[in-house]
Amino acid sequence: MVKVEKSPAPAQKKKDDRPLDFAFGKENYIIMLIGLGLIALGFILMVGGGSSDPKVFNEEIFNFQRITLAPILILAGFVVELYAIMKKPRD
Repeated sequence: MVKVEKSPAPAQKKKDDRPLDFAFGKENYIIMLIGLGLIALGFILMVGGGSSDPKVFNEEIFNFQRITLAPILILAGFVVELYAIMKKPRD
């Protein structure tokens, strides 16, 4: 009878005890959400001003809210997003 020796169990890999390093910190994500909120608010402010009858012109499409305020909010949102991406997370 031939004796078969069992091979030793494979060495278990050592678990890495380091915490996961994310590219952004919690503060960065909060600033990003604020920027997304500004962008969404700008697009919401642009909505409307049309007429239900295509033969009737509605002057409301050229008001301050749609022509000036909404684009400024959208650009501000993109600036906030850029800041959130470039900001170095705290250790």
